[in-house]
Amino acid sequence: MTAGTTGKRAGIQVATSPYGPDDQKGALNLLTPAGQAAILARADASTVYDLSIDYFVGMPSFQAAGDPSYQIYLSHTPAGTAVDNLNNAGAEVNRHVCYSGDVIFMYTHTGTHIDSLNHFGVDGKIYNGFTAEENLGSRHWTKGGAENIPPIVARGVLLDVATTHGVDCLPDSYAITVEDLESALSRTGLHLAEGDVAFVRTGRMRYWPDGGKVLGNPPGLSLDAARWITDQGISVVASDQECVEVGPSEHEDNWLPGHCHFLAEAGVPMIELVNLEELARDGVDEFCLIAAPIRLRGASGSPLRPLAMPLRG
Repeated sequence: MTAGTTGKRAGIQVATSPYGPDDQKGALNLLTPAGQAAILARADASTVYDLSIDYFVGMPSFQAAGDPSYQIYLSHTPAGTAVDNLNNAGAEVNRHVCYSGDVIFMYTHTGTHIDSLNHFGVDGKIYNGFTAEENLGSRHWTKGGAENIPPIVARGVLLDVATTHGVDCLPDSYAITVEDLESALSRTGLHLAEGDVAFVRTGRMRYWPDGGKVLGNPPGLSLDAARWITDQGISVVASDQECVEVGPSEHEDNWLPGHCHFLAEAGVPMIELVNLEELARDGVDEFCLIAAPIRLRGASGSPLRPLAMPLRG
């Protein structure tokens, strides 16, 4: 039994999509043109909250798990272009035209990002029963990748568990309960509806970019709370920490049972490391969310820039 477990078993199974054997969108099928139009009609675009974080060298990342840190390199500089003349424009022109270009190298789950449905599975299968034997190539999965995630236009609901508890940030490894989520909604008088994106605030992002306080032993959803929140018919779940769920795992048979539940069992993509501090500060608990990942074919995740606009009425 690993540290943090209680002897409980998660008992998670890969789900078959109700949207057919070829479905790769899962709960994102709940986003409809009518629903998107309705939520956009209520959006107050005079105030736009950027829920993403900057990418920079030295930012908190998952290096301890063997993943590369964020890196950026200039591949072209104004002086270098004049010297190299790789474009054959000549030194005089290249000194006149200041040209710069760069290369980015990073793990796809760095910074504010969304997890694709192929990120986690159970017993060699991902959501809708796609198997590694038939659908995992040399470079990436051929099913469930980030390119299947459509632009997300939906009602966002903030479940501010930290504020509900009267704290700036929940303690390390605090397992958010169903009662916590119900209390957070009760405090604002809101409820989750089909197709909503549920944002769970722990308060961790208030420490960004201090990696020692942002990453590791996160407060987050217990498996019971994760199952409750997907039962509400949400399309996406999001949080201001690195894995949405509590860590370490409370279950001896699964080191990230929340991931396996959301992605493989419920078909619900996960948005992680979202900055919810300004929404919490201004008491914006209901908003129009607009977000879209980079369409990285086959990728298990993609950078995301979520934008939130308060709702009228």
